[in-house]
Amino acid sequence: MYKHGILKVATVTPTIEVGNPQFNRLEIERVLLETDASLILFPELSLTGYTCGDLFYQDSLINEALKALEYLLKVDFNGIAVIGMPINVDGVLYNCAVVFEKGRILGVVPKQFIPNTGEFYEKRWFNSASNILFDEIMLLGKKVPFGSLLFNDYEKGIKIGIEICQDMWVPISPGNLLSLAGANMILNLSASNTHLNKDTERRNAVLEHSRKNHGAYIYTSSGMTESTSETVFSGHNIHAVLGKLNNEAMFDCPKTEVLTSDIDFGYINFHRRKDTNLKDALHKYHDEYREVEIHFKETDYTFAQTIEKYPFVPKNQESGFNEIRKIQKRALSKRLIHLNYPKIIMGISGGLDSTLALLVAVDTFKYLDKDLKDIVCVSMPGLATSKRTYTNAKALCEILGVTYKEIDIKDESNLHFEMIDQKKDDYSVTYENTQARIRTMTLMNLANKLGGIVLGTGNLSEIALGFMTYSGDQMSMYAINSGLPKTLVKFQTRMYALYFKEAEKILLDILETPISPELIKNQKTEEILGNYDYNDFLIYRHLVCGDDVDKLIFMLKHAFELSEKSSKELVNRFIKRFYSMQFKRQTMPDGPKILEIGLSPRSDFKLPSDVVMKP
Repeated sequence: MYKHGILKVATVTPTIEVGNPQFNRLEIERVLLETDASLILFPELSLTGYTCGDLFYQDSLINEALKALEYLLKVDFNGIAVIGMPINVDGVLYNCAVVFEKGRILGVVPKQFIPNTGEFYEKRWFNSASNILFDEIMLLGKKVPFGSLLFNDYEKGIKIGIEICQDMWVPISPGNLLSLAGANMILNLSASNTHLNKDTERRNAVLEHSRKNHGAYIYTSSGMTESTSETVFSGHNIHAVLGKLNNEAMFDCPKTEVLTSDIDFGYINFHRRKDTNLKDALHKYHDEYREVEIHFKETDYTFAQTIEKYPFVPKNQESGFNEIRKIQKRALSKRLIHLNYPKIIMGISGGLDSTLALLVAVDTFKYLDKDLKDIVCVSMPGLATSKRTYTNAKALCEILGVTYKEIDIKDESNLHFEMIDQKKDDYSVTYENTQARIRTMTLMNLANKLGGIVLGTGNLSEIALGFMTYSGDQMSMYAINSGLPKTLVKFQTRMYALYFKEAEKILLDILETPISPELIKNQKTEEILGNYDYNDFLIYRHLVCGDDVDKLIFMLKHAFELSEKSSKELVNRFIKRFYSMQFKRQTMPDGPKILEIGLSPRSDFKLPSDVVMKP
């Protein structure tokens, strides 16, 4: 299956009989017929078995393997398969990966680095392909490409290189050089054994190759049905993308097992385009590789893996919380040290963002051993402030031991309406922004008076969607939450509730309070912007994965099981707001980066204010 740059790949640890290609062929054929992946990878020497020993010298084994391959070419399979088998070339035996589709062998890639130590002594049977001087062989009566090959689907931006087992373990692997020639996915057919701690070493190696190769690394190994005379084979299957584990399984039973993943080449190619070091090194080895054109068919798509709905929220909650906590605490500490420990002045509303900013401030003052009374929290009840948020804000400040001030802005707002001839019952953007700007002016002036800095509270989701008042809550002297999207603000606040036990009840109530700037009665942010879960998902897919509008609609629809119409409306609203609000981001204050993305106009995200981007 392939759609919107997403390719379904599968790795297999098959049941085999060592030295019986026809039995092994039937297992491979069964997988080809039952699996809906467009690319299927089998282990090293999977057609014969890796542990055949001196049987590799026998014509009967080599010829039976060729017959089995000939049968496999007739299988009604619509994708591309890669199997391992021995290939005899002029009396010299090579350990090879054979790449084929229905009716055609696309190419043969021989192993370059042949192990000959410990339990592995392949040089007894196989020759290295490192210095071969030919690039074609006759196979089943036809000439086929042979050697270091790149399999390229030009239209879809998929470029595949192949390594075989030991090739991955050398200092500069064939896959490293293939990636510099443009490969964005490396396949590895392996027969890797297991011993104490080797699974960790192998996983680390695959992850690191996917990181420095700037692409996907798809790895499979033969399993327990290989001979166990001298060692046990691992059945380890690993799918990694850009240094991160996409999927993994350790198959340890005697039946054929399949691991399937969705590989997002839009995401991979987006990152390759952004990486300047890769661009400097790319194509230096391009002429050393022969390219073989391949085609993956566009199809309907059923995801093999559950799409992560909350991509910003750490899977390991404890360590993720502590890492974010540490970054924010270090960031604010540095700013306070640099300014010779000023007071912190901040607005406290009883909402999520100001709550998290306060918790970080208290955490930081405790870390620096400073007086918590130098954190001055200002409640500024306005024309639509609710009793619930007002009460929670005041109670939280009292429990945490910070200074609490209350400055009612209703009269000031009404006075300003009179100054600009704004009707008090005209609930337009002017009505809202007047209150937001009065609050910011109040905080700034208090900071001047008290010798402090205004701590901003706005989050990355609001910054992305422009849901902030220009020269109002958009502005502060340090924006501590600017690197956290709303879903992560919720996560951090919930985790902080476990550490500030005395405030746990209030924090949990704040988490349950409908999100609102409370500038108009009964105002709910998500009725204006859409669900923050959806918006944060779109921020991730657009800024981290590089999805265009059509793919955003496709991904949102499948992740949250929405209709096509709803998905389209949500995406169109997101794109319109995101690009039209760049002018607000251009003047954002300093704030720490938390995730792999940020929206600072000085570092991560550079865009003109008058850019035109239509959904």
